[in-house]
Amino acid sequence: MPELPEVEIVKQSLAKKIQQKKIKKVIIKNRNLRFKIPLNFEKLLQNKIIKKVTRFSKYLILNFSDGSFCLIHLGMSGTIHLIIKDNFRKFTNTSFYNSPNLPKKHNHVEIQFMGIKVIYNDPRRFGFFKFIENKQELINRLSHLGPEPFFKNFNSKYLLRYFLNKKKDIKSFLLDQKFVSGIGNIYASEILFLSKINPTTKAMKLSKEECKKIISFSKSVLNKAINKGGSSIRDFKNTSGGTGNFQKEFKVYQRENLNCLRSKCTGKIKKIFISKRSTFFCNTCQK
Repeated sequence: MPELPEVEIVKQSLAKKIQQKKIKKVIIKNRNLRFKIPLNFEKLLQNKIIKKVTRFSKYLILNFSDGSFCLIHLGMSGTIHLIIKDNFRKFTNTSFYNSPNLPKKHNHVEIQFMGIKVIYNDPRRFGFFKFIENKQELINRLSHLGPEPFFKNFNSKYLLRYFLNKKKDIKSFLLDQKFVSGIGNIYASEILFLSKINPTTKAMKLSKEECKKIISFSKSVLNKAINKGGSSIRDFKNTSGGTGNFQKEFKVYQRENLNCLRSKCTGKIKKIFISKRSTFFCNTCQK
């Protein structure tokens, strides 16, 4: 699943190409996504002008000039592709876990602009598109999500209060979108390694200093991943054709049985499963 940095790259890619452009036509080839696309969806979007493309957590948001919105979630396998008419032989990919070529199957939604097509592909169909009439409805729709790591209210006071008497492990909390929005499995392992915290540690046992480390490294890891263009586990490409490079920075993720990269540490990277998710950590400096 694409995490916050990958969705941010997709957002930036779309913003460069479709902001201030009018939707000419919407084609729905399969309405059966996570939530069924309503029959009037095409008419609701047609002739809308995209004022801005934004993101919250792992959600893409098309902000229309009339005050309405389209909320997009990529689910587990959703990808978004840009096809530029001036260069129709070269498909430009904004997506995660995909090649630069438009897939032949599972292209469920097509949004057409003058000279540009945005195509949503999703083999597993866990993503969704939802038309939102106004800002209050959008706020209500996202109200179940916790703050992003970049927000001011994601601070030590918030963490200590949230963790009070909580026996759940810290790795599971970092994946809990009600606690913090946007951190996924890859970055959770990286954040905990840099914080020198064992992923199985119960949240209630974390000190204020450890909470400060989690906050600091959450920001730095995600910012670095965004600056590196995301993590290309396979073939992620942005609209400029560049691949994500943060996977070259991994300290623990997918490094099972390799030596710890921390200076003077003699530990090995171990892999365990927490809440059915692969978790990587050093058996020495994350005791």
